[in-house]
Amino acid sequence: MSSPHPGKVIPLPGAGSPAFGTRARSLIVGDPRSDHLLRQAEQVGATRATVLLVGETGTGKELIARHIHDCSRRRGPFVAINCGALSSALIDAELFGHESGAYTGATHARPGWFEAAHGGTLFLDEIGDMQSPLQIKLLRVLQERQIVRIGARQPIAVDIRLVAATHVDLAKAVQAGRFRADLFYRLHVAALHVPPLRERSGDILPLARHFLELYRSRLGRPAASLSAAAEQALLGHTWPGNIRELENVIHFALILADKGVIERENLRLPETHSRLPDSPSLSPDSFGAIGQSVRQLLEHNHPALDQALEEVIVRSALEHCKGNQVRAARALGISRNVLRARLKRHGLLMERLVIAAE
Repeated sequence: MSSPHPGKVIPLPGAGSPAFGTRARSLIVGDPRSDHLLRQAEQVGATRATVLLVGETGTGKELIARHIHDCSRRRGPFVAINCGALSSALIDAELFGHESGAYTGATHARPGWFEAAHGGTLFLDEIGDMQSPLQIKLLRVLQERQIVRIGARQPIAVDIRLVAATHVDLAKAVQAGRFRADLFYRLHVAALHVPPLRERSGDILPLARHFLELYRSRLGRPAASLSAAAEQALLGHTWPGNIRELENVIHFALILADKGVIERENLRLPETHSRLPDSPSLSPDSFGAIGQSVRQLLEHNHPALDQALEEVIVRSALEHCKGNQVRAARALGISRNVLRARLKRHGLLMERLVIAAE
Protein backbone atom coordinates (compact mmCIF):
# COMPACT_ATOMS: atom_id res chain seq x y z
CA MET A 1 0.00 0.00 0.00
CA SER A 2 1.64 3.18 -1.13
CA SER A 3 1.00 6.56 0.43
CA PRO A 4 -0.19 9.39 -1.84
CA HIS A 5 2.16 11.64 0.10
CA PRO A 6 5.64 10.07 0.28
CA GLY A 7 6.78 12.88 2.56
CA LYS A 8 9.17 15.78 2.25
CA VAL A 9 12.46 15.48 4.11
CA ILE A 10 14.00 18.68 5.49
CA PRO A 11 17.51 18.12 6.94
CA LEU A 12 18.33 19.93 10.16
CA PRO A 13 22.10 20.54 10.23
CA GLY A 14 22.30 21.01 14.01
CA ALA A 15 19.95 18.21 15.04
CA GLY A 16 21.23 15.00 16.51
CA SER A 17 23.98 16.69 18.50
CA PRO A 18 24.92 14.41 21.42
CA ALA A 19 25.32 17.49 23.59
CA PHE A 20 21.59 18.04 23.61
CA GLY A 21 20.30 14.53 23.01
CA THR A 22 18.07 15.11 20.00
CA ARG A 23 17.59 11.90 18.03
CA ALA A 24 15.78 13.16 14.94
CA ARG A 25 17.91 14.84 12.31
CA SER A 26 15.19 15.75 9.81
CA LEU A 27 11.66 17.05 9.57
CA ILE A 28 9.41 14.60 7.71
CA VAL A 29 6.38 16.31 6.19
CA GLY A 30 3.56 14.66 4.28
CA ASP A 31 0.45 16.49 5.48
CA PRO A 32 -0.80 19.89 4.23
CA ARG A 33 -1.20 21.16 7.80
CA SER A 34 2.44 20.40 8.54
CA ASP A 35 3.50 22.02 5.29
CA HIS A 36 1.56 25.16 6.27
CA LEU A 37 3.22 25.15 9.70
CA LEU A 38 6.66 24.93 8.12
CA ARG A 39 5.93 27.88 5.87
CA GLN A 40 4.89 29.89 8.93
CA ALA A 41 8.04 28.80 10.75
CA GLU A 42 10.18 29.92 7.82
CA GLN A 43 8.47 33.32 7.71
CA VAL A 44 8.99 33.77 11.46
CA GLY A 45 12.55 32.44 11.25
CA ALA A 46 13.58 35.28 8.97
CA THR A 47 12.68 37.80 11.71
CA ARG A 48 14.08 38.51 15.18
CA ALA A 49 10.74 37.85 16.89
CA THR A 50 10.42 35.72 20.01
CA VAL A 51 8.46 32.56 19.16
CA LEU A 52 6.05 30.52 21.25
CA LEU A 53 5.29 26.98 20.04
CA VAL A 54 2.13 25.47 21.50
CA GLY A 55 1.28 21.80 21.16
CA GLU A 56 0.94 18.48 22.89
CA THR A 57 3.96 16.57 24.17
CA GLY A 58 5.70 14.61 21.45
CA THR A 59 4.49 16.62 18.45
CA GLY A 60 7.98 17.72 17.37
CA LYS A 61 8.12 21.23 18.78
CA GLU A 62 11.91 21.10 19.18
CA LEU A 63 12.35 20.16 15.53
CA ILE A 64 10.20 23.12 14.50
CA ALA A 65 12.34 25.32 16.76
CA ARG A 66 15.50 24.03 15.06
CA HIS A 67 13.98 24.76 11.67
CA ILE A 68 13.22 28.32 12.79
CA HIS A 69 16.85 28.68 13.88
CA ASP A 70 18.14 27.27 10.58
CA CYS A 71 15.94 29.73 8.66
CA SER A 72 17.29 32.68 10.62
CA ARG A 73 20.46 34.65 9.97
CA ARG A 74 21.88 33.76 13.35
CA ARG A 75 25.22 31.99 13.21
CA GLY A 76 25.48 31.05 16.86
CA PRO A 77 24.46 27.67 18.30
CA PHE A 78 21.02 26.22 18.90
CA VAL A 79 20.73 25.35 22.59
CA ALA A 80 17.75 23.29 23.77
CA ILE A 81 16.73 23.11 27.43
CA ASN A 82 13.75 21.31 28.93
CA CYS A 83 12.57 23.43 31.87
CA GLY A 84 10.57 20.54 33.28
CA ALA A 85 13.63 18.26 33.40
CA LEU A 86 15.76 20.58 35.57
CA SER A 87 15.42 20.56 39.35
CA SER A 88 14.23 23.78 40.95
CA ALA A 89 17.49 23.91 42.94
CA LEU A 90 19.66 23.84 39.81
CA ILE A 91 17.69 25.58 37.08
CA ASP A 92 18.74 29.09 38.17
CA ALA A 93 22.44 28.23 37.89
CA GLU A 94 21.87 26.19 34.71
CA LEU A 95 20.20 29.08 32.90
CA PHE A 96 22.17 32.04 34.21
CA GLY A 97 25.50 30.52 35.32
CA HIS A 98 27.40 31.14 38.55
CA GLU A 99 30.64 32.54 39.90
CA SER A 100 33.19 30.58 41.89
CA GLY A 101 32.07 30.25 45.50
CA ALA A 102 28.52 31.41 44.75
CA TYR A 103 27.18 28.44 46.70
CA THR A 104 28.41 25.19 48.22
CA GLY A 105 29.98 23.06 45.52
CA ALA A 106 30.56 25.95 43.10
CA THR A 107 34.35 25.49 42.96
CA HIS A 108 34.74 27.41 39.72
CA ALA A 109 32.81 29.88 37.61
CA ARG A 110 30.58 28.48 34.90
CA PRO A 111 28.48 30.19 32.21
CA GLY A 112 24.80 29.30 31.93
CA TRP A 113 22.76 28.32 28.93
CA PHE A 114 21.96 31.93 28.04
CA GLU A 115 25.66 32.62 27.55
CA ALA A 116 26.11 29.33 25.71
CA ALA A 117 23.45 30.40 23.20
CA HIS A 118 25.05 33.82 22.59
CA GLY A 119 24.65 34.74 18.93
CA GLY A 120 22.21 31.89 18.38
CA THR A 121 18.88 30.53 19.58
CA LEU A 122 17.85 29.38 23.05
CA PHE A 123 14.97 26.91 23.02
CA LEU A 124 13.14 26.62 26.35
CA ASP A 125 10.82 23.62 26.25
CA GLU A 126 7.92 23.22 28.72
CA ILE A 127 8.20 26.84 29.77
CA GLY A 128 4.80 26.53 31.40
CA ASP A 129 6.50 24.52 34.17
CA MET A 130 8.88 27.37 35.04
CA GLN A 131 8.59 28.63 38.62
CA SER A 132 7.53 32.23 39.31
CA PRO A 133 10.94 33.56 40.50
CA LEU A 134 12.55 32.34 37.28
CA GLN A 135 9.74 33.82 35.23
CA ILE A 136 10.70 37.22 36.66
CA LYS A 137 14.36 36.71 35.75
CA LEU A 138 13.48 35.53 32.25
CA LEU A 139 11.28 38.59 31.73
CA ARG A 140 14.19 40.83 32.77
CA VAL A 141 16.52 39.08 30.30
CA LEU A 142 14.04 39.57 27.47
CA GLN A 143 13.66 43.24 28.36
CA GLU A 144 17.31 44.13 29.00
CA ARG A 145 19.19 41.46 27.03
CA GLN A 146 21.49 40.97 29.99
CA ILE A 147 21.98 38.20 32.54
CA VAL A 148 23.61 38.22 35.97
CA ARG A 149 25.37 35.08 37.12
CA ILE A 150 24.64 33.80 40.61
CA GLY A 151 27.15 35.41 42.95
CA ALA A 152 28.03 38.17 40.50
CA ARG A 153 27.27 41.89 40.50
CA GLN A 154 28.05 42.85 36.92
CA PRO A 155 25.57 41.99 34.15
CA ILE A 156 26.68 40.20 30.99
CA ALA A 157 25.14 41.15 27.65
CA VAL A 158 23.64 38.28 25.70
CA ASP A 159 22.49 38.20 22.09
CA ILE A 160 19.95 35.40 21.89
CA ARG A 161 16.79 34.63 20.01
CA LEU A 162 14.31 32.91 22.32
CA VAL A 163 11.98 30.17 21.16
CA ALA A 164 9.75 28.77 23.90
CA ALA A 165 7.40 25.80 23.82
CA THR A 166 4.64 24.48 26.02
CA HIS A 167 1.84 21.95 26.09
CA VAL A 168 0.06 24.14 28.66
CA ASP A 169 -2.58 26.73 27.78
CA LEU A 170 -0.60 29.72 29.04
CA ALA A 171 -3.58 32.08 28.79
CA LYS A 172 -5.46 29.88 31.27
CA ALA A 173 -2.33 29.59 33.41
CA VAL A 174 -2.22 33.40 33.57
CA GLN A 175 -5.86 33.51 34.66
CA ALA A 176 -5.13 30.90 37.33
CA GLY A 177 -2.15 32.92 38.60
CA ARG A 178 0.41 30.25 37.67
CA PHE A 179 2.10 32.26 34.91
CA ARG A 180 3.00 35.95 34.74
CA ALA A 181 0.87 37.95 32.32
CA ASP A 182 3.77 40.28 31.38
CA LEU A 183 5.97 37.32 30.47
CA PHE A 184 3.13 35.70 28.53
CA TYR A 185 2.78 38.78 26.33
CA ARG A 186 6.56 38.96 25.86
CA LEU A 187 6.54 35.36 24.63
CA HIS A 188 3.35 35.62 22.63
CA VAL A 189 4.87 37.71 19.82
CA ALA A 190 4.77 34.96 17.21
CA ALA A 191 2.71 32.02 18.44
CA LEU A 192 2.58 28.88 16.30
CA HIS A 193 0.28 25.93 16.96
CA VAL A 194 1.87 22.52 16.38
CA PRO A 195 -1.03 20.11 15.63
CA PRO A 196 -1.11 16.65 17.22
CA LEU A 197 -0.36 13.71 14.95
CA ARG A 198 -4.01 12.62 14.88
CA GLU A 199 -4.85 15.91 13.11
CA ARG A 200 -2.16 15.52 10.42
CA SER A 201 -2.66 11.95 9.27
CA GLY A 202 -0.68 12.63 6.09
CA ASP A 203 2.48 12.59 8.22
CA ILE A 204 1.88 9.16 9.77
CA LEU A 205 3.13 6.86 7.02
CA PRO A 206 6.10 9.02 5.94
CA LEU A 207 7.19 9.21 9.59
CA ALA A 208 6.65 5.48 10.07
CA ARG A 209 8.82 4.68 7.05
CA HIS A 210 11.45 7.12 8.26
CA PHE A 211 11.63 5.43 11.69
CA LEU A 212 11.56 2.00 10.04
CA GLU A 213 14.65 2.84 7.99
CA LEU A 214 16.33 4.53 10.96
CA TYR A 215 16.02 1.56 13.30
CA ARG A 216 16.54 -1.02 10.57
CA SER A 217 19.92 0.58 9.98
CA ARG A 218 20.75 0.74 13.69
CA LEU A 219 19.77 -2.91 14.23
CA GLY A 220 21.67 -4.05 11.17
CA ARG A 221 18.54 -5.53 9.59
CA PRO A 222 17.90 -5.93 5.86
CA ALA A 223 15.38 -3.71 4.06
CA ALA A 224 11.95 -3.73 5.71
CA SER A 225 8.49 -2.49 4.77
CA LEU A 226 4.99 -2.13 6.20
CA SER A 227 2.17 -4.42 5.09
CA ALA A 228 -1.09 -2.88 3.87
CA ALA A 229 -2.82 -4.01 7.07
CA ALA A 230 -0.09 -2.45 9.20
CA GLU A 231 -0.37 0.84 7.33
CA GLN A 232 -4.14 0.82 7.81
CA ALA A 233 -3.68 0.16 11.54
CA LEU A 234 -1.22 3.05 11.84
CA LEU A 235 -3.66 5.39 10.08
CA GLY A 236 -6.50 4.22 12.33
CA HIS A 237 -4.66 4.88 15.60
CA THR A 238 -5.27 8.18 17.44
CA TRP A 239 -1.64 8.53 18.65
CA PRO A 240 -2.12 10.06 22.12
CA GLY A 241 1.68 10.02 22.47
CA ASN A 242 2.12 11.65 19.05
CA ILE A 243 5.40 11.23 17.13
CA ARG A 244 7.27 9.77 20.10
CA GLU A 245 4.67 7.02 20.41
CA LEU A 246 4.88 6.29 16.68
CA GLU A 247 8.67 6.05 16.88
CA ASN A 248 8.51 3.60 19.79
CA VAL A 249 5.83 1.49 18.07
CA ILE A 250 7.90 1.16 14.89
CA HIS A 251 11.09 0.42 16.82
CA PHE A 252 9.44 -2.37 18.83
CA ALA A 253 7.62 -3.76 15.77
CA LEU A 254 10.92 -4.07 13.92
CA ILE A 255 12.37 -6.00 16.85
CA LEU A 256 9.38 -8.39 16.87
CA ALA A 257 9.16 -8.92 13.11
CA ASP A 258 10.95 -12.06 11.95
CA LYS A 259 10.62 -11.17 8.26
CA GLY A 260 11.23 -8.11 6.18
CA VAL A 261 7.59 -7.04 6.42
CA ILE A 262 5.99 -5.41 9.48
CA GLU A 263 2.53 -6.93 9.99
CA ARG A 264 -0.36 -5.45 11.93
CA GLU A 265 0.17 -7.79 14.89
CA ASN A 266 3.79 -6.62 15.21
CA LEU A 267 2.63 -3.08 16.00
CA ARG A 268 1.00 -3.98 19.33
CA LEU A 269 -1.34 -0.99 19.14
CA PRO A 270 -3.88 -0.70 21.99
CA GLU A 271 -7.43 -1.03 20.69
CA THR A 272 -8.61 1.70 23.08
CA HIS A 273 -6.86 4.30 20.92
CA SER A 274 -8.04 3.08 17.54
CA ARG A 275 -10.29 5.28 15.48
CA LEU A 276 -12.15 2.50 13.74
CA PRO A 277 -10.97 -0.91 15.02
CA ASP A 278 -11.33 -3.75 12.55
CA SER A 279 -13.27 -1.59 10.11
CA PRO A 280 -12.50 -1.04 6.41
CA SER A 281 -11.09 2.19 5.09
CA LEU A 282 -13.65 4.91 4.52
CA SER A 283 -14.24 6.82 1.31
CA PRO A 284 -17.11 8.99 0.03
CA ASP A 285 -18.47 5.99 -1.88
CA SER A 286 -18.68 3.96 1.35
CA PHE A 287 -21.57 6.08 2.55
CA GLY A 288 -23.93 5.63 -0.38
CA ALA A 289 -26.80 8.09 -0.06
CA ILE A 290 -24.82 10.31 2.33
CA GLY A 291 -22.05 10.74 -0.22
CA GLN A 292 -24.62 11.57 -2.89
CA SER A 293 -26.23 14.18 -0.61
CA VAL A 294 -22.85 15.81 0.04
CA ARG A 295 -22.15 15.99 -3.68
CA GLN A 296 -25.53 17.65 -4.25
CA LEU A 297 -24.77 20.22 -1.55
CA LEU A 298 -21.42 20.90 -3.17
CA GLU A 299 -23.12 21.51 -6.51
CA HIS A 300 -25.45 24.06 -4.90
CA ASN A 301 -22.61 25.93 -3.15
CA HIS A 302 -24.01 25.34 0.32
CA PRO A 303 -22.43 27.97 2.62
CA ALA A 304 -20.14 26.74 5.40
CA LEU A 305 -20.71 23.15 4.33
CA ASP A 306 -17.80 21.73 6.32
CA GLN A 307 -19.02 23.24 9.58
CA ALA A 308 -22.61 22.21 8.91
CA LEU A 309 -21.59 18.60 8.28
CA GLU A 310 -19.38 18.57 11.37
CA GLU A 311 -22.33 19.72 13.48
CA VAL A 312 -24.54 16.97 12.05
CA ILE A 313 -21.89 14.34 12.80
CA VAL A 314 -21.18 15.32 16.41
CA ARG A 315 -24.88 15.89 17.17
CA SER A 316 -25.79 12.49 15.71
CA ALA A 317 -23.00 10.75 17.61
CA LEU A 318 -24.06 12.32 20.88
CA GLU A 319 -27.71 11.40 20.34
CA HIS A 320 -26.76 7.86 19.33
CA CYS A 321 -24.75 7.47 22.55
CA LYS A 322 -27.56 9.02 24.65
CA GLY A 323 -25.47 12.04 25.62
CA ASN A 324 -22.42 10.02 26.77
CA GLN A 325 -19.45 12.05 25.51
CA VAL A 326 -16.88 9.30 26.14
CA ARG A 327 -18.82 6.79 24.04
CA ALA A 328 -19.57 9.38 21.36
CA ALA A 329 -15.89 10.30 21.07
CA ARG A 330 -14.93 6.62 20.86
CA ALA A 331 -17.55 6.03 18.14
CA LEU A 332 -16.11 8.88 16.09
CA GLY A 333 -12.51 7.81 16.70
CA ILE A 334 -11.50 11.07 18.37
CA SER A 335 -10.57 12.07 21.91
CA ARG A 336 -13.15 13.43 24.32
CA ASN A 337 -11.32 16.78 24.37
CA VAL A 338 -11.62 17.06 20.59
CA LEU A 339 -15.32 16.15 20.78
CA ARG A 340 -15.95 18.73 23.50
CA ALA A 341 -14.19 21.40 21.45
CA ARG A 342 -16.45 20.63 18.47
CA LEU A 343 -19.57 20.56 20.64
CA LYS A 344 -18.62 23.92 22.09
CA ARG A 345 -17.91 25.35 18.63
CA HIS A 346 -21.43 24.49 17.51
CA GLY A 347 -23.14 25.53 20.74
CA LEU A 348 -24.03 21.93 21.54
CA LEU A 349 -22.05 21.72 24.76
CA MET A 350 -23.96 24.61 26.27
CA GLU A 351 -27.17 23.05 24.95
CA ARG A 352 -26.40 19.84 26.83
CA LEU A 353 -25.73 21.78 30.02
CA VAL A 354 -29.07 23.58 29.72
CA ILE A 355 -30.94 20.34 29.18
CA ALA A 356 -29.21 18.79 32.19
CA ALA A 357 -30.08 21.79 34.35
CA GLU A 358 -33.75 21.54 33.41
